[in-house]
Amino acid sequence: MESQLLQKLKTGIERLALELSAEQVQKLADYIDLLVKWNKAYNLTAIRDPEEMVVKHLLDSLAIVPHINRSPLLDVGTGPGLPGIPLAITRPELDITLLDSNGKKTRFLTQAKVSLGLDNVTVIHGRVEQAIADQKTDKRFQIVTSRAFASLSDMVTLARETLANDGHFIAMKGVVPEDEMAELPEWAKVEQIIPLTVPNLNAERHLIILSDQH
Repeated sequence: MESQLLQKLKTGIERLALELSAEQVQKLADYIDLLVKWNKAYNLTAIRDPEEMVVKHLLDSLAIVPHINRSPLLDVGTGPGLPGIPLAITRPELDITLLDSNGKKTRFLTQAKVSLGLDNVTVIHGRVEQAIADQKTDKRFQIVTSRAFASLSDMVTLARETLANDGHFIAMKGVVPEDEMAELPEWAKVEQIIPLTVPNLNAERHLIILSDQH
């Protein structure tokens, strides 16, 4: 990563009040470098500009780090590893599973796991309901997160079987999705709505935390 981009990343991390080691910051930078390189052939993200990637992918994902304190964690529809890979880099003590149905994206994730030395990451290729049926994962997760996977109703319904009894769904959204919340099944309870501030991003961001009131 060029020094100007690296400085933007470091400044963003400071503004998020995250205490990361030089090695962790470098891994985040290396992740963006990998994403830029693979994106040319694999079309992993519509964002092409590395500077935009730092803000809209990395800092956006890092904004939720203070709210992630338990594992195992399942990142559903992770795409190129968002927020899962930034979480895995910043919270190496957590057990993180990345799931996506796109083979190109899971190939990239497998390469990123190796290149970045992320021993706390498991990559699963498949749809969440199929992964459950095929027992690719028989874990029960304390946190099931998603960034751009589906509506709240689809997210909680499709991933319900993966959630631990005392676990939480954590959905990353832009503006508060009142319409999606109105369509939630009866058993899904919104526990908390947390506004997030992402450095250099002029847009609303919220975390929606839900539980299964079975």
